[in-house]
Amino acid sequence: MSHQLAPAPGSTTIEVSLKIWRYDADTGEKELKRYDVEAPDWVTLLDVLDIIKDRQDGTLAYRKSCRMMICGSCGMRMDGAAVLACKTRMWDIAQSGHVPVISPMGNLPVIKDLVVDMGPFWNKIRAVKPWLEPGYDEVAEKERIVSQQQMNVIQKEALCIMCGCCVSECNSMESDPEFLGPAALAKGMRFVGDVRDQTAVERLNDLNSEHGIWDCTRCYFCNERCPKGVDPRDAIAKLGAESVKQGIDHDMGAKHAKWFVHSAKTTGWLRETELVPKTQGIVSAIKQTKFALDLARHGKVPPPFPPHVADRVQESRALYNLVKEQGRDGALGIVQGEHALGRIEFTEEAGMKSSDPEIQPGVEPPHPEE
Repeated sequence: MSHQLAPAPGSTTIEVSLKIWRYDADTGEKELKRYDVEAPDWVTLLDVLDIIKDRQDGTLAYRKSCRMMICGSCGMRMDGAAVLACKTRMWDIAQSGHVPVISPMGNLPVIKDLVVDMGPFWNKIRAVKPWLEPGYDEVAEKERIVSQQQMNVIQKEALCIMCGCCVSECNSMESDPEFLGPAALAKGMRFVGDVRDQTAVERLNDLNSEHGIWDCTRCYFCNERCPKGVDPRDAIAKLGAESVKQGIDHDMGAKHAKWFVHSAKTTGWLRETELVPKTQGIVSAIKQTKFALDLARHGKVPPPFPPHVADRVQESRALYNLVKEQGRDGALGIVQGEHALGRIEFTEEAGMKSSDPEIQPGVEPPHPEE
């Protein structure tokens, strides 16, 4: 794809071509139709759709509203990947000669053309109770002040504009439509991580139910396609970590995660021969004995005794102990990692110095002496 520098906005025009999947839900008819338009050089995909609708085919159906990457209305797929049409510039695509295929978002019923039924999406958002539960019935006598540091813990999750791009690309939802999905779970973390909410444990118990946190396959497509940097997979990881910290480990996924941590702490390796009995239980392990023997026969399973201990395993144990001592287990550990990565990425751009005091999530920064 060409990456030539675009001319001054409005100084020239470009030839843009699209192939759009047209769909009629009443008849079930589906057609891939090509459109060629001349457009200003600054156009986005949404602008091109507007030109097509205004000048060529008034029956084309799609959603739009703010045109500013805020409302989330214009989510759709370009070449099989979810995008916001108002965010997707067409200059490079037009210069390359590529003709992208535009289709409706995935994992949601199609109503017409590029318009999907968002009903299932909103039902799952409602299911995670996206409102604060402060733990009192009467209005507080004074304003509840929350520090910026405390809100930084859920800063990314609060960026969500409910566009559905993450849901469109979710592998787990494709295989199990009942899975809560990345948007709803990210919204769940938005309130689990809010210090004003007093029902975090109850929320986590609900989110650990069937079709919840641990059904995520960790494909990271939701992170890749999110247009606002919410990174829903990271939010799901925070929910899982916080669940384990709070002792909510009845799901097999939680047991699996706990054994990973314990195994890495004690030996520096994942002890695979103990994974099934520790995660699924002794009975399940016995039922899989034949399968385990076949794996061992082909050299796929290391001997369980003596356990193999990694060199310098003390470093693994020291890291585990440090996280515990500093109170960064659970979601705060992942938040800390996000802030560290952000600090590294934007140090020069923000004019920060490597010697600046580290900001801890959920903790007030030290006040400089006057």
